[in-house]
Amino acid sequence: MKDSKKRIFIILGPLLFIILQQFDAPEAMPDAAWDVLCATLWIALWWITEAVPIAVTALLPIILFPLTGAMDLSTTTASYGHKYIFLYMGGFILAIAIEKWGLHKRIALHIINLIGTNVTRIILGFMVATAFMSMWISNTATSVMMLPIGMSIISQLKDNPNTIADENKIFGKALMLSIAYSASIGGIATLIGTPPNLVLAGYVQEVYDIEITFFQWLVFGLPISLVLLVIAWWYLTRKAFTFKQKEFPGGKTEIQRLINDLGPMKREEKIVLSVFVLTAFCWISRSFLLQKFIPFIDDTIIAMSAGILLFTLPAKGGRKLITWKEAVEMPWGIIILFGGGMALASAFESSGLAVWMGNSMTLLQFLPLLLLVVLIIFSVNFITEMTSNLATTAMLLPILAPVAVSLGVNPYILMVATTVAASCAFMLPVATPPNAVVFGSGYLRIPDMIRTGIWMNLISVILLSAFVYFLLPLLWGFDPLELGQEFIKNK
Repeated sequence: MKDSKKRIFIILGPLLFIILQQFDAPEAMPDAAWDVLCATLWIALWWITEAVPIAVTALLPIILFPLTGAMDLSTTTASYGHKYIFLYMGGFILAIAIEKWGLHKRIALHIINLIGTNVTRIILGFMVATAFMSMWISNTATSVMMLPIGMSIISQLKDNPNTIADENKIFGKALMLSIAYSASIGGIATLIGTPPNLVLAGYVQEVYDIEITFFQWLVFGLPISLVLLVIAWWYLTRKAFTFKQKEFPGGKTEIQRLINDLGPMKREEKIVLSVFVLTAFCWISRSFLLQKFIPFIDDTIIAMSAGILLFTLPAKGGRKLITWKEAVEMPWGIIILFGGGMALASAFESSGLAVWMGNSMTLLQFLPLLLLVVLIIFSVNFITEMTSNLATTAMLLPILAPVAVSLGVNPYILMVATTVAASCAFMLPVATPPNAVVFGSGYLRIPDMIRTGIWMNLISVILLSAFVYFLLPLLWGFDPLELGQEFIKNK
């Protein structure tokens, strides 16, 4: 957005807030709820237009909620120290160590080498490697790491006199899109894979005092990732692009060269890999194994233990595996944005705005639940093409949860639908960081991304709707058409 337009929205946000504050709250809405709604509209306007950095906008609740009396300062700022923020911080520290010692590149190259090196298998190898790494480190870092590997493969193939020029161009587009798509798809699989997943877990913990464990999310998110990854690979290599030349000479040699360049596995890599495997095992087994021996262990405690451990283990030259100077490079903007989302959620509940909004949306009770799920997933899917998926999730969860309660359906259905849909924007460079990264490679134009991505968006809407409506209740053990005792008790 141009600077002149941003300046307009910078002024429009507080102006809208001041004007709305001159009016009384609508009938049956508490005054505190009206104050929260006015503040939310300002926040939403700045988030959607990115008039200022979205992390800066996420700090507005600290000013607006106490000044209007909607929520006191201590309660507001407590949201920025939510336990899931520290879970994410622990995950970031682990990711920084993995990237520092090059472990992610070694894992990715060996996965690609293992899967094969004809045209379609190279793409599958890149997608599996990218999705796997995106389960544990940020999709931005994953796509940035995979981009030069992909470009070196394309460059090698282009230089080979036995290849066809047009085939190389098609292969370049398909490979770049495969990296972007799989980076987003992989993040769905785990609780720390993408910020919207943790926003959901944080919201449910904050409002209903219910914990979504790492394992609980994994049994739902991983099947979605696997199925969507296979569909995306099939679509890219069979429908979106077709390859007359199945073999690309030199592909295997280039992958092997990149592996050889890494040299033998260093001692530091082995230690980081051990910490990574141990952490993943603890996260996955915590709810059904570890708690039998350590009753109060938590996913956040596991993450912070791994993070602190990395500061204590030695590397060569008397250094540690990771230093504080390296750790502070973590994306603080996402962490602040997460805190702002939690502050909004808390204010919606405590002010009565959530209940009022839920009771106001009576028209939705006439829609079949499956249709409502499809509409939500479709809307969020296309909204996040232009807006931050984290900001969108943070805005919508406090609205949709009370709507579900007022309709008498399980809130998980609408909240999880919103969360997974936020990770499936495949059309535009601005939709996700991986899209922007591969667009910068020069192999893609915006029409290429829209033409290919719109079908992936539509496929994901159908797949996610089926998973959320039919599979989620079976995996998490609830009736989608009943509110559920845990929500009745805590609403």
